[in-house]
Amino acid sequence: MTHIPMADLKAEWTLLKEPVTEVVNEVLASGSYVLGEKGDELEKRLSSRIGTAYGIGTASGTDALKLSLQALDIGPGDEVITTPFTFFASAGAIAQTGATPVFADIDADTYNLDPDRIEKAVSHKARAIIIVHLYGKAAPMEAIMELADAYGLRVIEDACQAIGTEYHGKQVGSIGDLGCFSFFPSKNLGAFGDAGLVTTDDPQLSDRVRQLRNHGSSEKYYHTTSGTNSRLDEVQAAVLLAKLPYLDTFLQQRQAIARRYTDNLSPLLTKPETVKDRAHTFHQYNIELNHRDELAAALTHKNIATAIYYPVPLHLQPAFSSLGYQKGDFPIAEKAADHVLALPIFPTLSRQQQDNVIQAVNTFMENQH
Repeated sequence: MTHIPMADLKAEWTLLKEPVTEVVNEVLASGSYVLGEKGDELEKRLSSRIGTAYGIGTASGTDALKLSLQALDIGPGDEVITTPFTFFASAGAIAQTGATPVFADIDADTYNLDPDRIEKAVSHKARAIIIVHLYGKAAPMEAIMELADAYGLRVIEDACQAIGTEYHGKQVGSIGDLGCFSFFPSKNLGAFGDAGLVTTDDPQLSDRVRQLRNHGSSEKYYHTTSGTNSRLDEVQAAVLLAKLPYLDTFLQQRQAIARRYTDNLSPLLTKPETVKDRAHTFHQYNIELNHRDELAAALTHKNIATAIYYPVPLHLQPAFSSLGYQKGDFPIAEKAADHVLALPIFPTLSRQQQDNVIQAVNTFMENQH
């Protein structure tokens, strides 16, 4: 059996080679490579699509998170509540500002932060919540925004895995105070390197992020604050502009593959739950089972890639050992880390490849029972 990868960026390149090459050549010929016309156009088109007044390109999704926190003047002595079951950057960005990440457990069915558990984590030092729309599924934003309003907290949406995801008809990244997106190559909308975006409706926050990404400057060589270099370069902006017209089709293809998986995979597995009015764009398709590692090994033997997102919850990462969390503090996140397995899902995954994945998983499950 030919190898089935987790993502196939080469197949995507074959499909998009012509439009991408054309627009990248325009940039190369222009002599303008940083903070130019392509970046401006991308910011406008993405913020319009997402439904916010402003979009600010950044060098990565991680920087989008960090700059958003800095724009809110969050730093030493402050606490920011987030999930322990996510990529490291969600909490790493908090630590880099000097603030303290405070974790709250997740909902077992959706893997998103549980609003009731967020409330229990609120202290007098809490300033904000970073909510993660994990795997492309919208978090329960209505309850989270009500909670934030009640306690005077700001909300940053980590939508790095969730461009195009909707909650009650609104795009994620347009509901909280700030939204953060990643365009890492394997994302649903991916650049040819690192790239990110911050979205907001607040003109002051927009100006602040824009300054912070450019060494704290809005006028060349005049610096109102101490910022950093996190500018989205023109080549990456051009690549994203070329890919953007295909995004809806790619998301629909991901959702169609996810439906086939859900309809045909063994009922003995826990499959992604779909929630009314909370769209899922399936950056990843995760199943949950007791014999996770054995299934991964069996699929590897059949030339089918799998991945674990994420094997160690953040409160148990050595980088956060100083926070004093222990195993057992967040049992739902810990159980998920021990049992979830991501299956291949990408727009060019053929029907035959899907069938091979389904058959291999189901054969394994039958042999287990």
